[in-house]
Amino acid sequence: MRLRPTLYAALGLVIFLGIWEAAPGIGLIQSSLLPPPSALPKAFMREFNSGMWAKYVALSLNHYILGFLVGAGLGTALGVATGMSTKLEWALAWVIRLLRPIPNLAWAPFAIIWFGVDQANAVFIISIGVFWIAFFAAMGAVHGVDRDLIEVADAFGFRSAHERLVKVVLPAATPGILIGLRTALGQAWMAVVAAELSGVSGLGSRMMQASSLLATDIVVVYMLTMAALYGIMDAGFIAAQNRLLKWKA
Repeated sequence: MRLRPTLYAALGLVIFLGIWEAAPGIGLIQSSLLPPPSALPKAFMREFNSGMWAKYVALSLNHYILGFLVGAGLGTALGVATGMSTKLEWALAWVIRLLRPIPNLAWAPFAIIWFGVDQANAVFIISIGVFWIAFFAAMGAVHGVDRDLIEVADAFGFRSAHERLVKVVLPAATPGILIGLRTALGQAWMAVVAAELSGVSGLGSRMMQASSLLATDIVVVYMLTMAALYGIMDAGFIAAQNRLLKWKA
């Protein structure tokens, strides 16, 4: 019974790849526009042997990790502070409504002006996307802390903001905060491509170069590379999350 979900998932993947492989052969789409899976290993080996794959993966990982850490750190900190302070939440309400709807890519012109075509440009754009997810997850998690816990903390003498934060709020809000950070892991990869459209070197810029030459096999290779990297990071995050929340089991 435990193997059934895995078998169904494998079957679904095989069917998907089979349809994809057959599509050019039966005339649904030209192979030059969407290469079949059988053409991808050769394209990957060309990129890998040239050293370009490792180079662009390293560059994008650097942007990704820095942008995620900056956005997640600032978003979580401000979200927790806002969730604990009604006055701060009131003060930021209209600022949030003004800035939140602006998409990451809309900041690209300012990122170029402020930072130039450099790593800081990409880190800035990625961190914006991560910031809002982390902020709302943290604020919502703090709001969701059982008020009874706060009253119990008061009864035991934990009345200062710092004591409440460390002893009650953060332990209770951690599961909700981690859910937001896991969501932000995927959002950060989406932002990587947007950030690198401005000319910053990485997976996104390499994909744009390849698409301009109609090298669609190279484009798909890097798309799958990002999917694989995200899968590895998500699995690692889940393992770390389970370890951190072991006390809840």
